[in-house]
Amino acid sequence: MKTDVIKLDAKKAGSIELPDAIFGLEPRADILHRMVRYQLAKRQAGTHKVKTRSETSYSTKKIYRQKGTGGARHGSRNAPIFRGGGVYKGPTPRSHAHNLTKKFRALGLKHALSAKVAAGELVIIEDANLSEGKTKMLASVIKDLGWKRALIIDGAEVNENFARAAQNIEGVDVLPSAGANVYDILRRDTLVLTKSAVKALEARLS
Repeated sequence: MKTDVIKLDAKKAGSIELPDAIFGLEPRADILHRMVRYQLAKRQAGTHKVKTRSETSYSTKKIYRQKGTGGARHGSRNAPIFRGGGVYKGPTPRSHAHNLTKKFRALGLKHALSAKVAAGELVIIEDANLSEGKTKMLASVIKDLGWKRALIIDGAEVNENFARAAQNIEGVDVLPSAGANVYDILRRDTLVLTKSAVKALEARLS
């Protein structure tokens, strides 16, 4: 499919051919859902921890005699039924990550890109270069273009001035093509790709 290319000043800069195998799929919600779960599970810290009865700080002395009290036969105040005792089967540090195949992850990225095309939320720009790393300058450009919550993906490397100018703008993320991922694409209203990003993604996913 063909789509228009614009410059940062909103002027037209020709057109580009987007491969249907990457940008023309019918988006599937189940694939996108699995990819988002996969990414969020990987970033979850998993540092939750409780103390078991062997780790709580209480005396190990027997509470009272074994027989004759008419009560249960307790041997330690560290038991889970007592206040301040250890927790039974509580959370321990672990990884929440689960595996998805490399082919499925690539398919998920294709469906995310196709979803943006289908929703009319994909913009192709000629390049993402600035002469100065001034936030005010870039914020004005983004406002004129109507991008409120945007993810901008460049080629192998992001222009240093552009990245510096964008880092203080709320709702705008800038990534190199290697960092393109399903979660960040879906969480922003507008996906902005440079021409070099399109070529890099095509090489990565074909």
